[in-house]
Parts: sequence; structure tokens; C-alpha cells
Amino acid sequence: MTLSRRTFSMGLVALPLLSACGNGIGSRGPATIDARVDQTLSQLYANYPATQDLAAKSTGILVMPLVTEAGLGVGGAYGRGALRVGGVTVDYYSMTKASGGLQIGGLQYSHVLFFMTDDALLNFRRSPGYAAGANVEYATPERGERLSAETTTSMAPVIAVVFGQSGLRVGATLEGVKYTRIIP
Repeated sequence: MTLSRRTFSMGLVALPLLSACGNGIGSRGPATIDARVDQTLSQLYANYPATQDLAAKSTGILVMPLVTEAGLGVGGAYGRGALRVGGVTVDYYSMTKASGGLQIGGLQYSHVLFFMTDDALLNFRRSPGYAAGANVEYATPERGERLSAETTTSMAPVIAVVFGQSGLRVGATLEGVKYTRIIP
């Protein structure tokens, strides 16, 4: 019992440290978030050109320019980004993630959700707190790898591309991700 209390306490200490990490976006307003979204999309398209096909076939794109994740027994992640429909920002979102299990370390990365159907985008926008689940297909491209819009769109209505990872985080976890509309 003492070990689980210790692990829980260490996890509680890690969460404020995570929030203090400042993921570069903070609450500086919509202009800052939009600038980081533009920069992230430019990097994504330059490094993984096939994602331009995904973007062209998608009905909307949620871009999280920088997600900071840390864990020590109990962990979490946080980031802010924007939802774009037709190339125009329509809403801003925060992403939170909780995890538990054998884990230690920190990690930063970018990710983009491509909504491949009108229904998927509508469900996301109507939800007071969208939880990513089994309806999301994750694609983690290595440098130079091709992503095929034709094959991935038949698998899932939402495709997540995770890229630009830096840091080290070790361990097996049970994780949950939640996206919430915000006013920056």
C-alpha cells in the first residue's frame, strides 16, 4: 500500500511540473496559435509530402503544434491548437492526456488530426469534450515514408499523424486523450 501511495504522490508532483513546462503557446492569443499552426503545417508538408493529399481529401484538420508530455508513474500531456476547415481557423482547442502505469520521462511532439468524413468533423465539433478512441487511425511516419490517403481513409474517419518527437519517455501506459474547445 505504501508503494502505491508513493507512486501516486510522485505523479501528483509531476503534473504541476508538466504545467510549468510552458509549451511555447501559453495564452498569448489566437494570433500566436495561428502562427504556430502555420509553421507546423509547413513543417509537416515539407517533411511528409503525402500528407498534403490527406489534407486535400479531409473535411477539416486539427493541428496541435506542440504537445508536452511527462510522466513518473502517473503522467499527463497538454497542448493547444486550432481547427481549420477549408484552410481557415474556425475554433481553438486544448488537448489533455492522462496516463498511468510503468512510465518515466518527458516528450514533446506535434500532431495533426485529419477528419476524413463530414460526420467525423461534425461529431468532433458538437462534442463538449471529444475523446480520441477506436475511431482514430494513428500514422507515425518515418522520414521519407509515404502515407497513402486512399488506403488510410478506408480504415478510419479520423487519421492522426504524430511527428517531430523530441525527448525520451519509457514505459507501457494506459492513456486517454481529450480535446476541448477553448477561447484563447
